[in-house]
Amino acid sequence: MPRSNQPGRSVSSRLFDVLFAFRTGRSQLTLADLTRETGLPHATVRRLALALVEAGALDRTPDGGFTVGIRLWQLGTLAPLSMPLRTIALPYMDDLHAALRQHVQLAVLEGMSALLVERLSAGHAVDVTSRPGGHLPLHGSGVGKILLAHAAPELTDQVIEAGLSAHTERTLTDPALLRAQLAECRETGVAYVHGKTSPGADSVATRILNADGNVVAALSVVVRAGTVDLRTIRPAVIASGLAVSRRLGWHPPTGVR
Repeated sequence: MPRSNQPGRSVSSRLFDVLFAFRTGRSQLTLADLTRETGLPHATVRRLALALVEAGALDRTPDGGFTVGIRLWQLGTLAPLSMPLRTIALPYMDDLHAALRQHVQLAVLEGMSALLVERLSAGHAVDVTSRPGGHLPLHGSGVGKILLAHAAPELTDQVIEAGLSAHTERTLTDPALLRAQLAECRETGVAYVHGKTSPGADSVATRILNADGNVVAALSVVVRAGTVDLRTIRPAVIASGLAVSRRLGWHPPTGVR
């Protein structure tokens, strides 16, 4: 039974109650869910949840619910006994890197850009502008398009309203074309990019899902333009993304293999 209505409890303990309501298989919760899980009054839960959103510990979903935020995720990666996304993904990234000897990247959504949390690179790989810990544009990178395609529709509107900056002469700056490509990404789970962020660099990216089937990251391979047919490496990238997703607890829908 929730113990949050006990008198004399601190604000911090009530904040922890809201945060700890999230768990495997319950990564997206509504205010009603949080109220039921914590035993706190609805108004109190709403106030605490919005404060956590403002701090970056929680994020809002398109339907008004809540998920764990990027800042809380970043803090969680410091836990020595945890198995964070990066740790799970690295063996599969290493396999892709060993086979292709180019760049293999892992990114998550942060605000209006893609945060590059890991990258494996060969010494002779094509020059790219991104660095681990840096950010990539959502409209101009493979991982960015995957993350944007599966984010709240309002984010696409915000990105377009902010202006689709041209990082190279091939960067996608047409809002209508961007929306069409995002729709295709949602359908296929794959994004292709040809020299849109770094000149002479092509990329193929795929999604990574959690136990609830939500897209939590994007995995990509970046190669020198003209050296590899992206269609030939697409199956390997997709397979790696699915393998990481399964390690995160995702399972394909019943009847889908």
